[in-house]
Amino acid sequence: MALNRHIKNLLYSGNLWYFGEGMLGPLFAVFTEKVNGDILDITWAWATYLIIAGLLYIVVGKLTDKYDNKEKIMVLGYALNALFTFGYLFVSAPWHLFIVQAGLGIAAAMATPTWHALYAKYENQKHGGFQWGLAGGEAQIITGIAIIIGGYIVSLTSFTVLFSTMGIIQIIATIYQAQILRKK
Repeated sequence: MALNRHIKNLLYSGNLWYFGEGMLGPLFAVFTEKVNGDILDITWAWATYLIIAGLLYIVVGKLTDKYDNKEKIMVLGYALNALFTFGYLFVSAPWHLFIVQAGLGIAAAMATPTWHALYAKYENQKHGGFQWGLAGGEAQIITGIAIIIGGYIVSLTSFTVLFSTMGIIQIIATIYQAQILRKK
C-alpha cells in the first residue's frame, strides 16, 4: 500500500521529531540532579509539562477546529519545541527547568493534537489501522533508538552536546514539517 504525500510528510517529520525529543528520555532525571534538583523537582517539572500540555491540548484543539489553521499551528509548535529544547542549555537551577518544561508543554499542545487531526484527515480509511499502526509503532521504535543514542552522547560527551543535537534535529523536523504549508 502506497502512502500519500501528506501522510509521508507527517510520518517522516514526526519520526525526526521523536528522534530529537527521545534522546533525553530517562536522562531527564540525571540532568535534573546535575542542576541540583531532587526527586520532587523532577516530579514537579514533569507534572508542569503534563498539566500545561493537557490543558492546552483541549484549548488548541478547539481553536484549530474553529479557525482551520492546523498546519500553521502544528509547524509553530514544532518550532517552539526546538526553541525550548535549546532552552535546556541555559538551565542551571531547578526553577529554570520548570520554565523549559512549561514551554515544551505549550509546544506539545500546539503540535500534537494538530498533527493527529491532520493525520486523520489524510489517512486512507481502507488502511487506517495500518497507517495509525505506522504512526504509533515508528514513534516507539525511533524513541527507543534515540534513548540509546542519547545515553551514548551524554556518556561520551555532555548534556550540552545532547541538547544541541536534539535541537538541531528538531529544527530539521520543523523545516521538513513546514512543507505541509505548501501542500494545503
